[in-house]
Amino acid sequence: MLNQSDPLNSTFQALADTTRRAMLAQLARGPASVTDLARPLAMSLPAVMQHLAVLEQAGLVQSEKLGRVRTCRMAPNALSLAEQWISDRRAEWEGHLDRLGEYLETMKKEAASDGNSD
Repeated sequence: MLNQSDPLNSTFQALADTTRRAMLAQLARGPASVTDLARPLAMSLPAVMQHLAVLEQAGLVQSEKLGRVRTCRMAPNALSLAEQWISDRRAEWEGHLDRLGEYLETMKKEAASDGNSD
């Protein structure tokens, strides 16, 4: 069973939902009130708050309440953990593909030299 307390799992779980990604896209442009975040979404304010809670628990969003207005903003370096994980996987696969390319080039040269020895 996956460790649900793992920050990377929480990040990817939060990013798995289209609504939460839309909220993050809006917050990437700057802080917004919950009302502003809810405006383009076809859902109730309590549902928006639930999505925000998931984003906050994952460490992607921070919010503060001043009076009756709750303002949300992306957390500094919010996506750095996911970005690093993806970058590491990309580097691994690029290494695999480079080695495959080298192997295929070697096979091609060997086939060409075998064809020229007749």
